[in-house]
Amino acid sequence: MTTIAEHLCAPRRPELLAPAGGPEPFAAALAAGADAIYCGMGAFNARRKATNFTDEAFEAACRTAHLAGTRVYVTVNIVIKDTEMADALELIRRCAQLGADAFIIQDWGLFFEVHRLMPDLELHVSTQANIHDLRGAIWCREAGADRVTLSRELSVAEIKHILQVGIDLEIFAHGSICFSYSGVCLLSSFACAGRSANRGMCAQPCRLPYELLDESGRVIPTPGRERALCPRDNCTSEMLPELLDAGAGALKLEGRMKAPDYVHSVTRAYREALDDAIAETTPSADDARDRARRLKRCFNRDFTSAYQHGTSGDEMMSYERSNNRGQVVGEVIGSRRVGNTRGLHPDDRRARAALVRIRLDEPVGKGDLLELRHDDEFDQFLTVIAPDDARAGDTIEARAARAMPQGAIVRLIRSQAALDEAAAALHRDVPRKRAVDVSVRARLGEPFSVTLTCSDDPSFTVTATGFAVEAARTRPVGAEDLIEHVGRMGSSPFEAARFDIDLDEGCGMGFSAVHKVRAQACEALEHAMLAGYAARADRLAGLPAFASVAISADGLETERAQAKTAGVPEICAVATTLEAARAAYEAGAARIYMTCDDLHAAGLHPDQSFDLPLVPVADEICREADHARIDPWIRSGAPVAVGNISELALSAERGAAPEIRSCLPVHNVACIRALEQQGAASFWLSPELTLDEIERIAPHAATPVGIMVSGAPRVMTSEHCILQVADACIHDCARCRLRTRSLSLRNIDGKVLPVRTDLHGRSRLYDGYPLDLTPQMPRLLKAGVTRFAVDGTLLEPSELAELVARAVRALEAARAGRKPAKRLMGATAGCLFVGVD
Repeated sequence: MTTIAEHLCAPRRPELLAPAGGPEPFAAALAAGADAIYCGMGAFNARRKATNFTDEAFEAACRTAHLAGTRVYVTVNIVIKDTEMADALELIRRCAQLGADAFIIQDWGLFFEVHRLMPDLELHVSTQANIHDLRGAIWCREAGADRVTLSRELSVAEIKHILQVGIDLEIFAHGSICFSYSGVCLLSSFACAGRSANRGMCAQPCRLPYELLDESGRVIPTPGRERALCPRDNCTSEMLPELLDAGAGALKLEGRMKAPDYVHSVTRAYREALDDAIAETTPSADDARDRARRLKRCFNRDFTSAYQHGTSGDEMMSYERSNNRGQVVGEVIGSRRVGNTRGLHPDDRRARAALVRIRLDEPVGKGDLLELRHDDEFDQFLTVIAPDDARAGDTIEARAARAMPQGAIVRLIRSQAALDEAAAALHRDVPRKRAVDVSVRARLGEPFSVTLTCSDDPSFTVTATGFAVEAARTRPVGAEDLIEHVGRMGSSPFEAARFDIDLDEGCGMGFSAVHKVRAQACEALEHAMLAGYAARADRLAGLPAFASVAISADGLETERAQAKTAGVPEICAVATTLEAARAAYEAGAARIYMTCDDLHAAGLHPDQSFDLPLVPVADEICREADHARIDPWIRSGAPVAVGNISELALSAERGAAPEIRSCLPVHNVACIRALEQQGAASFWLSPELTLDEIERIAPHAATPVGIMVSGAPRVMTSEHCILQVADACIHDCARCRLRTRSLSLRNIDGKVLPVRTDLHGRSRLYDGYPLDLTPQMPRLLKAGVTRFAVDGTLLEPSELAELVARAVRALEAARAGRKPAKRLMGATAGCLFVGVD
């Protein structure tokens, strides 16, 4: 019998990976032709607000999918708190027992624990882990990953370069795009009361309006471009041959919060496009239009493939709106009042106010929901229902709540046909049947037998035998009879694709007996397809409870009593210029951190010896194009602050002393241990951690642990330059005057968020309120935190020096057993006490 592992080792064709936020979207994805479906279970996934699955529903979904030849992945793609480690491991075990094929993981502590405790499970590295280059992908492969989900920002050329890693590469093909690089976004955490994107509770503040402010707080007008952080949706349906050539092993469709009709329509469109790409055939013009039409009639913010083409400008942004744009299908050419509404209730009068005449450029169907919106009164839109089917070029009248101005744009924002197709798919007993080749043997004097062989995987083959074949007493059975009766597979998950009939002349038999043998064969084939999963479930059931074997503070309680020898407590500073670095050093900072770009701008070189204790800060993003400016600063024996796995890998290779920046989140002891084994020389803790959580994990680090105690937290890093919202981009960052100014965004709550764009056009957004954790230094110090940083990225040298001196006094007070000064006016403790969901 073929095992699951043997099937997983077999070469796979490019995979279409569809989303499912619950059982109904799952069935829709399966019916539409998904090769694999990803979904969430429990609370450890990045779409915790989705319906997700119960155990019973998930087990049934897995069974149905496996019989159809579709794989099922479970997303465990959030950071895991130390108190959750055992529960997260138990969830993964339970999902594997219920039938999950693989697990998509962000947290490195969880990743290494699953690999250690359940080594036969297939693991995929989430896009939340921020893998941007070949070096990072190789590290993942060596760590035990079976697949890497690459960052959405990568171009086709970059994907093709990473292809040589030798494991599956998953790329983002369609759907909503995060404005920030995934895994390094804290905007929702700081702007929306702890609703963390790293914990699956993102409130999507990036989709809201913002005002661009100058240094004096005055608004810089951006008419029609109010949503500075709102990208369009990704769409690669017309470039699948390029993506396959680049090495995309899986094409991911976004949408675990989407309805079944969305999932069905998008999956079906990509199924057809992918089949054409694999077969190297060009779709007809009609087919191409039909697919494009179906995609546009699903929820979308307009489409872009900018990242895949290596760009990130205005062409990828949806500045004017963040809701569904649908498809433009025509325009309003006039309106007329409907009848006499005198004496009617105001609501009734409004409902009968007008018939709107619409000239169509695209066909519409009866029941389609149309949006009418005019540029001159953009916020005064309304919706109507298409009364009948109509073709492009027709004029229709739709009942509206009021008259609409001539020239109003008409968009189809909900397709009744898509709803009907999805509903039909959901009403099938079996969403998608699997093709089988059928061999029938009917020889006189021998047992009648039916052999079923899975058409797409011949290793699944079974034979069922039954009655002895006798000579016919009346009309003999013909081959056509056997094809008809054996081919009636009814409610089974199979359908006959090809027949091979070995039949003696003159055979007679009862068809009820034939049906019985066919049913036995179908049942045996189901058992064969599912047997490997049952065997794996039995193996996993034999493992001990993970609460007793998982690495966490609970299992390492005795280590708390051991003295921590992580060095003398010290104040550190982040500076952007040598002037600021010297000011911080003179104020008492023992270590000064500067980005590689700032060091280069200061005229320094990696092979120099510095008169200041300078530590290079590598970017949180490390794509192939970034290597030339970052890699030289990673040197043998020297400290370097690394922001991603690629830089950690290079540090280990060169024998550097990498300090894990907070943008590579460490929320559990298992992560600390794993990254220490991979060469980490120290850690800077995430600003999403609470004080209690820090006290829980910090004592278990064998290396120094630090935290930023003063300064504005970085909440976003984006490949798109935020300043382009001003509509004044000169496409030359070195000469851009806007980039040299201290500009900000103001959100709808009045919070002002500073913006900085670097020389490479990459933007960073900072929280509107600075942190001040110095009052908590006594507890942090007791927990084992020995490095306390003042971030001067947004500060003048004198301001940085003042805050460094204040931090020095707070540390001295903490070490002497005194209480530090109160928190600065206007500063906050961030997430230190409230935490994140």
